[in-house]
Amino acid sequence: MPLTQFLVLAAVLFAVGVYGVLARRNGVLVLMGVELMLNAVTLNLVAFSAQLDAVAGQVFALFVITIAAAEVGVGLAIVLLLYRNLRTPDLDAVDQLKG
Repeated sequence: MPLTQFLVLAAVLFAVGVYGVLARRNGVLVLMGVELMLNAVTLNLVAFSAQLDAVAGQVFALFVITIAAAEVGVGLAIVLLLYRNLRTPDLDAVDQLKG
């Protein structure tokens, strides 16, 4: 398959992820947007790795997957603590936790 198809798919995934991060106020949906952006990066790494017959892109893709898993763990913990303290997953309410 041509490289351009993978790049277009990754660009669409990244754009949807950016929209999810910027337009949503729910903490879980923001985390899903970040995951979509990381998946787009992983797709680019694997596509270029396959195109160039190099293993380095696939190794970096494994690192991105590991970072994404750690981000989900920490992010969900933060969202759960926010919900436990304020009874809302709304990220605009985070400023009430000051002081």
